Amino acid sequence: MRIDRSIVNKGPELEFDKFLGKGSYASVSLFKYKGKRDGKTHYAAVKTSNIKHAKSLYREFQILSEFKGCSRIVQCYGTKVLERINEEGYLEFKIPMEYASEGSLRDFTERFNGRKLPDPWIRRFTRMILEGLGMIHGRGYVHCDLKPENILVFPGFELKISDFGLSKRDGDSAWWRPSRPFAGTPIYMSPESISQGETRSGLDLWSLGCVVLEMYTGKRPWWHKNYKLEDLKKGYTPLIPRELPCDAKFFVMTCFMSEKDKSKNVFTLLRHCFLREDVNYKILEPLVKNESSKDLALELEKIEHRLSQLRSFSRKTRGIGESQHVF
Repeated sequence: MRIDRSIVNKGPELEFDKFLGKGSYASVSLFKYKGKRDGKTHYAAVKTSNIKHAKSLYREFQILSEFKGCSRIVQCYGTKVLERINEEGYLEFKIPMEYASEGSLRDFTERFNGRKLPDPWIRRFTRMILEGLGMIHGRGYVHCDLKPENILVFPGFELKISDFGLSKRDGDSAWWRPSRPFAGTPIYMSPESISQGETRSGLDLWSLGCVVLEMYTGKRPWWHKNYKLEDLKKGYTPLIPRELPCDAKFFVMTCFMSEKDKSKNVFTLLRHCFLREDVNYKILEPLVKNESSKDLALELEKIEHRLSQLRSFSRKTRGIGESQHVF
């Protein structure tokens, strides 16, 4: 028996173009569709998850919806997560988002000799990433997984931060476990987050320091030695090469400062001598309207209830044995 398509949200007819990549809980593919008003072909990067990871996708959509119009955050389309049936009859969940034709910052650096970017580009890119973090922190969130793969490059070489699947509220430590002390990707995590489970804005700034080093060196942080958790707990930092410009060294050192140091924040770094261009502070203004973690928890509870209903419906229509294989 086929699943009744009346349970599936209506949306634009998307035509698959190519596969772009896969993350921990979702894949991303390029789709094209016809614009309703102009009839022209448009492109969207569609993030797709199965029912097992749907809650994470819904949560990311909830967060992205708070950043509508923010120029340094990747934009999602529509007012809800799309629920579709794939060709194999399985229920999928999709978020259409704007397509970054230049790929991720990781892809972009591959075009350069030794994957090292020119100094002026690094300064400009760093400023744009900081502007995005200002928006995120202003809304009371910590991205938790800032790295070149999650920074997208758009036409005109404009950067936007993407992938909010692991993002958390500032101060949330409920995720931390001694057996798995990572909120995001281990080599980009800060000492405080590893040893104490602190999810503060300083975590993103530490990760930013790692990204800046990568843009200069073409190598991932901790390339000079085997990465160990104990290194972070002892206060070690990734190697800062001697050949970096002095102001770049000081900037990265500031990123690696202790979480308790109050001088370590987005606005202090935006005024750093490393960033010579004037910062457009107006794009950081619409940062009020914070949702409390309680409101978000209630919303996620509704989503969990909805997913539970879908699982139950799918088991009835596909048969218990097959549904166990799916879920």
